[in-house]
Amino acid sequence: MIWLGSCKDADTPAEEHNEQAFNNTDMERDADFVMKAATASMAEIELGNLAMANGALPEVKQFGQTMVTDHTAANEELRAAAQPKNIALPVAPTDAQLKKAEELRGKTGADFDKDYIDLMVKDHKDVIDAFEKEAEKGNDPDLKTWAGAKLPALRHHLQMAEELQQRLKK
Repeated sequence: MIWLGSCKDADTPAEEHNEQAFNNTDMERDADFVMKAATASMAEIELGNLAMANGALPEVKQFGQTMVTDHTAANEELRAAAQPKNIALPVAPTDAQLKKAEELRGKTGADFDKDYIDLMVKDHKDVIDAFEKEAEKGNDPDLKTWAGAKLPALRHHLQMAEELQQRLKK
C-alpha cells in the first residue's frame, strides 16, 4: 500500500465531506485513516495490475495478483464499515500514488521487478505502522477491529515482498 500523507488530491468531494462531518470530533482521526487506507488499497490494485503485466518473474506477477485480490476485498470491507458511519471514500488513488504507478509503468522485466518490490517493502512497513496505530488508538470500535484484523494479511504481504526482495538481490 502506498501510504502518503494527504488524500486531498485523491478525491476532493470525499475529503471535503469528511472534514465538514468530522472536523474536531472523535471520528476525525478515524475518517482520515479510512481515506488513507482506501487510497492505499486502490494504489496497490493499480500496481498489482502493473506487476502482472510488466513483471519478469512469475513470483512477482503472482505477488501482484495477490495484491489485487486482497486489496479489492479489503476495500469492499472498508466501504461496508465506513458507509454506516457516513465516512465518504475516495474514488481514486492520490496524485502522488498515481505518479509512482506512472514511474513503474515505463519499466519492464528485472528493472520493474526490483523497483516494484522495493516499493512494496517500504510501503507495507509504513502501512503496518498506520494500521497498528488505528487498531490501538482509533476511536471507532468497528474501524479499530477492522484495522487489527487486516494486520496479519499486511504482515504476510510484507514478508512475501521481503523474500522477493532478497531473491532479486542475488
